[in-house]
Amino acid sequence: MTDGLNRTRRANLESWIASEPNARGYWTAMVWMGTKGNGKPDRRFVQRKTLASARKRVRELERSRDAGRVTKAGKVPTVQQMMERHLTVILPSRGRAPRTIDDYWSKCRNDIFPRWGAQRIDRLLPEHVEDGLAEMLAAGHAPSHVRKVHAILSAAYEVQVGRENVARNPCRKVEAPAAGEGDKASLSQAESRAVVFAAQERPNAARWSVGLACGLRQGEALGLRWQYVDFARRQMLIAWQLQRLKWQHGCAEHRACAKPHCKVKPCPKKCKAHARTCPPPCPAGCTEHARLCPERKGGGLVFREIKEKRRKRVKLPHEIVTVLKAHHDAQVLAAVTADAEWDEHDLVFCQWNGKPVDPRRDWAEWGEILTAAGLQHLRLHAMRHSAASIALDQGIALAVVQEMLGHSDIRVTRGYTHVSEPLHEDAADRMGEALFGGTAIKSAITEPDE
Repeated sequence: MTDGLNRTRRANLESWIASEPNARGYWTAMVWMGTKGNGKPDRRFVQRKTLASARKRVRELERSRDAGRVTKAGKVPTVQQMMERHLTVILPSRGRAPRTIDDYWSKCRNDIFPRWGAQRIDRLLPEHVEDGLAEMLAAGHAPSHVRKVHAILSAAYEVQVGRENVARNPCRKVEAPAAGEGDKASLSQAESRAVVFAAQERPNAARWSVGLACGLRQGEALGLRWQYVDFARRQMLIAWQLQRLKWQHGCAEHRACAKPHCKVKPCPKKCKAHARTCPPPCPAGCTEHARLCPERKGGGLVFREIKEKRRKRVKLPHEIVTVLKAHHDAQVLAAVTADAEWDEHDLVFCQWNGKPVDPRRDWAEWGEILTAAGLQHLRLHAMRHSAASIALDQGIALAVVQEMLGHSDIRVTRGYTHVSEPLHEDAADRMGEALFGGTAIKSAITEPDE
């Protein structure tokens, strides 16, 4: 490090400090940190009120450079800036599913940004995180939701700690609330039969029989193709799923594109424009409404690989093979009838013209079937829970159920055992038979002699 009075040529990597303050009274310095990603020199400009503080900052930068811990130039980013880069650059490059990233964005906009977004990443304390989580619980958020927000923020910090952009992860010192029991509401065996009966007259009746018998997710069922169904071996390969992805802006200026579509005023009390809860007015600088962008991209109905890292093979009951063969014959006839309007995608379950079934329409049909069967409304994912609980009721081994559902960890499958009440009753009856021969326990208490 040399001062400005030294008029000899400076060596490579040597820093420079001005010999006197500038016109504003600040001491300036320049530190060479290496090269940028584009190969150009990375020089850091330092400006401090005193010469001592300027020299101190120069030494700090030099130590970071020599240790190989060169951070990006400029101010330390805020939590919001960290999360925005995490969601737009880091997670997509790691292959994280688009719908997962969309869910993270929602939690960032609603929970992380309002509570911690303006704080610098090196100044966020465990107490700040703890207070924010407590505030979310007090506002009525489910513990599972709060736990996920904590995990999203912590994962982003772990990346920054690994890159030595920040010294510690404040989330590590905060214990997230217990998630509690998940919602595993399911249909009984009799209720499942009622659903199959109520769906018999529908065009895609086989979709509901297959879903209940094999425990498929919605996207897996709607993305199933005939080429993956093997009638001879009574099995099908689950490799793809159909998902509706959120549209992304394809234009250069997102704000200008979104501005004409932004909601300015709240809806009137008796609003008839929205079937559900009325959305709030758009915030300042809104960049949403990508579905209305003339150059939109990346959204709509898309075929993606399934959630599991490996494809799974599901064995089919004889009854399901019969149902699928009849469904295939009916679909061939429908294709002939539709003629030129038929759009071939080789889908097992499709619309009248061969196009994919919209997951929203599939969800609405599930509600109609439950109503027709005289059952209360349940999530569509309840079919998967029902398949698991019915399989366990029939005495199928836990490892087999795990393979059928595609769980990577058997502990996830074991979570369905508490749903299976008949298994508990059967176990109690067997213990009674083994110990007492099925007879009631006779009182062994004798009256004392007088």
